Formats: sequence, C-alpha cells, structure tokens
Amino acid sequence: MKKLLAIVCVLFFVVSAFAGCTGGDGAGAESSGESDAETSAAAEEGIVAYVGTTIFDGGLDPVKGAMSYGYPFTNAALLKVNPASEYVPDMATAWRVSEDALVYTFDLREGVQFSDGSDMTAEDVVFTYETVKAGQAENENVDLSRLFSVEAPDDYTVTFTLSEPFSPFLDTTAQLGIVPSDAYDSERFAQYPIGTGPWTVVQYDANQQIIVEPNAYYYEGAPSIGRVTLVYMDNDAALAAARSGRLDVVMVSPNYASETVAGMTVFPLETMDVRNVSLPVQPAQEKDGLTVGNDVTSDIAVREALAIGIDRETIIQNAFNGIGKPAVGFTSNLIWASGAAYADNRKDEAKALLESAGWVDADGDGFRERNGVACAFDVLAAEDRYVLAAALAEDAAALGIKINAHSASWDDISARMNTAGIVWGWGQYSPTVLRSLFDSRNAFSGGFDNVVGYSNPAVDALIDKAIAAGFGEDAIEDWKQVQNVADADFPYLYIVNIEHCYFVADGLDISVGTQIPHPHGHGSPIICNMKDWTLR
Repeated sequence: MKKLLAIVCVLFFVVSAFAGCTGGDGAGAESSGESDAETSAAAEEGIVAYVGTTIFDGGLDPVKGAMSYGYPFTNAALLKVNPASEYVPDMATAWRVSEDALVYTFDLREGVQFSDGSDMTAEDVVFTYETVKAGQAENENVDLSRLFSVEAPDDYTVTFTLSEPFSPFLDTTAQLGIVPSDAYDSERFAQYPIGTGPWTVVQYDANQQIIVEPNAYYYEGAPSIGRVTLVYMDNDAALAAARSGRLDVVMVSPNYASETVAGMTVFPLETMDVRNVSLPVQPAQEKDGLTVGNDVTSDIAVREALAIGIDRETIIQNAFNGIGKPAVGFTSNLIWASGAAYADNRKDEAKALLESAGWVDADGDGFRERNGVACAFDVLAAEDRYVLAAALAEDAAALGIKINAHSASWDDISARMNTAGIVWGWGQYSPTVLRSLFDSRNAFSGGFDNVVGYSNPAVDALIDKAIAAGFGEDAIEDWKQVQNVADADFPYLYIVNIEHCYFVADGLDISVGTQIPHPHGHGSPIICNMKDWTLR
C-alpha cells in the first residue's frame, strides 16, 4: 500500500500550522473571489476539525468496536443508514431473510477495493465476523452471541445462520465495518485501519490528531477534499481556535450556539440523542455488596410528578438557548420508538399527586417532606450536561422538589450512579438500547445499563419476545410495547432530544442534506457524510 506522509508538530502547533484553512480570514472561496485553481488548491490542502475527543477513545479498529454507532469513515459495513433513518446498501447491494428468521443472505457489491488496493470479497466479510465472534469480549458494541455460522457460497454472497432468531441482527450488519482477511493486524488497525470507506488514515498521534486523506479506491469515487485533520483539544480551546480562524469545523454545546464566530455559521443538526435523568426506583439498601437505591426517587409519585410537572420548553430555553426538542421518550426518527406523548408543565396536577403521596411542605421552606425525609436528591452531570441539571433543578423547585445539581467527573458518576440521579445521553439505531435501560437482568451490573435497578417481569418478557421475534414489523411492535409498559413506571426522566451544534467555516459545505440523524456520539457523528463535503 502506498504510504502517504505528513509533517506534523505537537498539538500546540497543529492548529497554527493550519492557519490558512477556510475559516482563517473569515472568507470562503466565493466571498474572496478565489479562482477555480485557488479553490482546488484549498481543497487539496484540506481542513481542520474538532468533533470532540471520543473519536480517539479505544482506537479505530472496527473488530474491537470502533465507529459502531453508524458513522464509519474508514471501514464501511454491509449496510448503512440514510437521512431518513433507513438501512440501505453499502458493501452489500441486497439482502434476504428466511421465513424462520434464522438465515440472512447478502449479495455483495462487486469491484470494491480496500484502501490498500486489494479486492473485497465474501472471504473478508466471513473473516471479520468470525474474528469479532471469537473475541466478543473485546467488542461490546456488536452482539454476535447468536451467530451460529457465517459462510461464503461464492465470492460475492455471504450467508449468516443464527442459532435462534435475533431481530436486531440487521442493525449489527450496519454497525460492523469490514476488514481485509489478508491484511488485518489487531495492533496496527487501532491507528491505521485498512477499509473500504472513503477515507484512509495517514497519521495518528494519540490524543493529538488524526489525519485522513481520500481513499483513492473508494467505490463511489474519492472525496474532493484532499486532507482532513481531526484535532484533540478541550471545548474552550477549540472555540478559541475557531475564533482565531484555525478550525473549519468545531463542535460546541448548544448553550454556545448563540455565540458568533467571524467567517463561520452555526448548524444545529438533527439527532436521536436524548438527554434523560436516571431515577433510582428502589429504596436505599445494600445489595450484593453495593449501596443502591434512593428513598425519594423510589416513590413513583415523585418520578411521575417530575415527568408531568416540569416545563421542558423552559428548561431547554434556560439550558440550551432553546435549541432542542422536548422529549418524553425516544425520538420519532427511530422506527422502533413508541411515539407516546403527553403534555408536561401540569404543575397543579403534579403537586396534587405529591400531596396525595404524603409529600407536603410542613416547615414552609418551599420544599416538601414526608415522615421527616426531605423530598430532595442529587443529580450528577458530566461536563456541559451540568447546565441541563441546573435548569431542571430550577424548574423542579416550583413543584417543591429539591434537586441538588452537581458537576461531576465520570469516576464520581460511576461511584454514585445506583443511588443518585444522573444526566445521561442515549440514542442509537438499534433497539437493544431498551434492553440496556429496562432489563432487570442488567440491574446493578457494574456498567451503565439499568443503573436505576428497574425490575418488571412483564417488561423482561416483552424484551425477550422482541429479540426472538422474526425480522420486521412484529419486532418493532414488541419494542414499542417495551417502552409503553416501562415508561408507565417513570424510571427515567426524559427531557430533551438535543441537536448537535457545530460552527462551520463559510467556505465549507458539509452537505447538510446528506447528514443522517446523529446517534449519540459526543460530536463525532458529523463525519458520517464527510465524503460529501466540499470547499467552495
């Protein structure tokens, strides 16, 4: 494979080295009257982007779980997601599912090459899936536990046989990027993967930058921008770099979206990323050596009063300058979302509910108590989520519920997530997120699944039924029922379907029309369509 070299300094000098990017003088190609040749030269020089830091976490190897939320840029999967949140062909051109939902057959795209120039065939797909299954512990994002076998009847046909029906399997085929069977290196691929996606990594400096250039062999044609440098920095430094013209794209929290940056335009992009607060549903207790539960949030009256009584529009306005949509569940751009809705800001009804449950303000301090226990609990939030926790606390005070909002590290959150409210972000194409949130068998598992200790045998049974359903509408209806039953217990307080916000240099077109609704991803999902970006 031809090696492409780049001369790079340490991070302090990275953005300075790219001071000539499109946002540098506040003018793009159109406004400055650049010639076609000058525009072409700018495209060749490339752009610099800050899309958060999680893209640096855990490396870029799809076998080990990288880019499994639906925005691969180096290793394409069999299917991909389109802007309408539908699965469409990518490395596969067509697929069929047997009547018993045990056999999935995919026809592969012919003539596709990896970034090293080698041909992609069914052998590579078989190798990828068998390697992930053999090392399943290294990839928690792709569940192949029910994959019995994967075979290649010929060079361009792949057949998957499941040991039992698993309705989310099609989601899996859109999450797992394909690697070459004869060139896979489990150590090198963390930084320099070889794939069939539109980009190839030419330099990887851990926690500093990732430099990518077009994959000359990409089946749709190489991207027009000659180089993209993804930089690692904190949010404030990134915004400062954008203001000084050294970044072409910068992710910002929605509460910064009202700022102005010369030569850049802010784009709030649609997501399926929902911010909710986990509310422990069990009383405080010791369980299996862990302290779990909360004596206030374990009362369903408190949880329901918050759900129906808070004013989500006001909270969003106070926390995010009004950017985002009120959420009482998962978003309608997911086909498996229940679509249930109810009116909030029903404060009188919420207060009556609390009083009926014995929560009254006996001492006149504005907050309720019951049997000497204050109607108060902590909510922990990492990074910019604190503003949402603070806005929630302010609104909940009108109900007589005292929420103590705390900015916390993820270590702090991990230590207290079974006893306090936590501001979470959830949102992905696969409905298996519902198993993570509601399955009692995941409760207090040590990970981020079901930290509230929710347990409902009817919900567990519905989850099993949804997973075992045949492919198609039956599974979707079962997943909707999972939400309808579980949400009636209010284990999570859904607040906002956020929009991911980015400042983009005026000379750069990020082709908003081909952006997919972003899954949860801390900034990185904007690169889902980076192959379509152009410099004007």
